[in-house]
Amino acid sequence: MTPDTLDPHLVDRVLGGAPVGMALIAAPGTIEWANAAYFETTGRSSSLLGTDFHRIPETDGSWSPPIRDAMDAALVLGSSAEFRSVRARHRTDTGGVFLDVDIRPLPTRPNEPRRALLLLRDVSDRVAQHEQAALFREAFVSSTNAMQLTDAHGIMVDVNPAYERIYGYTRAECIGRKPNLVRSRHTPAEVYERMWEALLDPAQGHWSGEILNRDRMGRERPVLLSITAIRDARGTVTHYLGVAVDLSEQRSWERRAAHADKLASLGQLAAGVAHEINTPLANLMLVTESLRRKTTDPWALSRLETMTDQIEAAARIVRGLLDFARREEPNPVDLDLVDVVREAVRFLRGKQSADVTIEEVYPPEPVPIRGERGALIQVITNVLNNAYDAMHGAGSIRLVVRHPGARAEVEIVDSGPGIPPELLPRIFEPFFTTKPEGEGTGLGLAISHGIVQAHHGQITVRNAPGAGAAFLITLPSPGA
Repeated sequence: MTPDTLDPHLVDRVLGGAPVGMALIAAPGTIEWANAAYFETTGRSSSLLGTDFHRIPETDGSWSPPIRDAMDAALVLGSSAEFRSVRARHRTDTGGVFLDVDIRPLPTRPNEPRRALLLLRDVSDRVAQHEQAALFREAFVSSTNAMQLTDAHGIMVDVNPAYERIYGYTRAECIGRKPNLVRSRHTPAEVYERMWEALLDPAQGHWSGEILNRDRMGRERPVLLSITAIRDARGTVTHYLGVAVDLSEQRSWERRAAHADKLASLGQLAAGVAHEINTPLANLMLVTESLRRKTTDPWALSRLETMTDQIEAAARIVRGLLDFARREEPNPVDLDLVDVVREAVRFLRGKQSADVTIEEVYPPEPVPIRGERGALIQVITNVLNNAYDAMHGAGSIRLVVRHPGARAEVEIVDSGPGIPPELLPRIFEPFFTTKPEGEGTGLGLAISHGIVQAHHGQITVRNAPGAGAAFLITLPSPGA
């Protein structure tokens, strides 16, 4: 064998059975030899041998323009090149393949053409695994459910954005800590014992159940938690994947539905009781008036006046019961919420204590809503009356009307003592009141709650920092 020739039989005996696709290229570009793995990987036939690669009509794969340029550089300058995960059109596979392509210049001798070796490795499986891993990662990141990945010792190694949003902790704060970061003391220890029994059982390896967790602000979060033990090929647990579905909103809907059912039942009861009481009250009032006309005795008149006051107080309670029981749908008309609130404030200014100042904040433009004017004025009046009562006739009220997007809002904040936190969840219950006995029926806010709900809105209460109670009334705004 002379220096400028190459024995193909020798090359075939040495490299023909190699698992890596190989092709020997001689300057200026002739494909002198290729092994079986080359033809299998590319789907080409042996008729390619003797062809100048520059004449191969290909825009991708193992002879794409960048690879051609790199081969030219190897044959002229003796430089190497590597290309990773090159997509190629396989001649018998419409799905194509992915290749790692290496170009290696070979040592040359005088009077011998420069040669380079083209190496091809089919890495389609590796690319598929990478794409699958990327897909799972994207699903992890995009999931609306809180997801956490812990190691075999229960230390968090990753959490997704939904976990951060639901619990309020950042990813950096979670990594390296255990999931008891969000554990609630209201979840019994037996639940966790059963959980670990199921996870460590090779025949089971997963657990699902509803528990209470706690977010960064200390709020309880009911979640449906599912945990799966991830095992390696030997069956050893390497990680745990937890997925938590936040049930807070669902539980809120359930509470509102239960509250609505409770109000409806109480409304029916209240209506029946009110009608039964109305008749004897009316008779008592008639008897009282008859006796008043027939006596001039000061002592008797005083007692009759007391009776009249008590009968009128009972009548007010009955009217409240009937108002509460009346669950008619409103007859909505187009309104400006600013006008509604101003009218309620004007109505109260002359009837309540002058020692209470009201700061009114309105937007420059009208705030359109649809509703029943009288009913909405009743809501604002009830809330303002409660604010007056809470401050015992002296203090300040800040009243703000806003129009954020598709909503219209009225916020009323007083300077009173606020509401004990444990009583806040009950504030809209019928017959519940924080006023002293005999000073309130506990129906005003319940009636207001019903009116706002009938208008497809919401009324909430909280204790404002540095102030008293803050009521927020939210209504849909058709003008948004």
